[in-house]
Amino acid sequence: MKLMSWNVNGLRAVGRKGFHEWLAGGDADVVCLQETKAHPDQLPGPLREIPGWESHFHAAKRKGYSGVGIYSRRPPLAIERGFGVKKYEGEGRVLVARFSEFTLFNVYFPNGKRDASRLDFKLAFYEAILRNWEARRRAGERVIICGDFNTAHREIDLARPQSNKKTSGFLPQERAWFDKLLRKGYVDSFRHLCDEPNHYTWWDTITRARDRNVGWRIDYFFLTDDLLPHLQDAWIESEVLGSDHCPVGIELKL
Repeated sequence: MKLMSWNVNGLRAVGRKGFHEWLAGGDADVVCLQETKAHPDQLPGPLREIPGWESHFHAAKRKGYSGVGIYSRRPPLAIERGFGVKKYEGEGRVLVARFSEFTLFNVYFPNGKRDASRLDFKLAFYEAILRNWEARRRAGERVIICGDFNTAHREIDLARPQSNKKTSGFLPQERAWFDKLLRKGYVDSFRHLCDEPNHYTWWDTITRARDRNVGWRIDYFFLTDDLLPHLQDAWIESEVLGSDHCPVGIELKL
């Protein structure tokens, strides 16, 4: 089973930049999107209904902001919009698809760059959603989390770690949460299989950083360790254009 995740930075925009061709050219079973920036009724028909795919969306109250979506070849057993914490529901950041083999969280995590209050919001969101994952694990669910986490975990995960140590997205308190995640038994699928540098998923467009591969790895697939024996592959599709992020994927044998 192949799962993909991509922050498209506007689904309508990427729909004009080869999204359908990318989707048709791959063999993914489930595709999770972040930063869709559209309510479902704002999407053209060819993006709402794609032959062979079931689609689900969770939009922010504010139009043109945030939003997540899932395309799936297999109908999920259930879809949940949000994770039950009212404080975060209006931002359209979480879409949960339950399958018989696992529960999949598609998450667009907050960005902490705007000001200190937004960083606090981001860190509180991290803790709140982790409590939800832990509750599901205690209930016997196997959990996969994908999306734009808006943080690079280790120095290997960005091109210029030294000059970004005081930048949100690489602050000690943000990175510490990732350490906690690993201690609790969540696995960074890509780093489990590849510990090489220069693999990134986001590049600044203003400075044309992608041309020089001066990037950050902030898009992930984490899975609970009970799924680790089923992990076959994890990859980054850095050659795919259309957004300031690129798609990431995993393959599981279930």
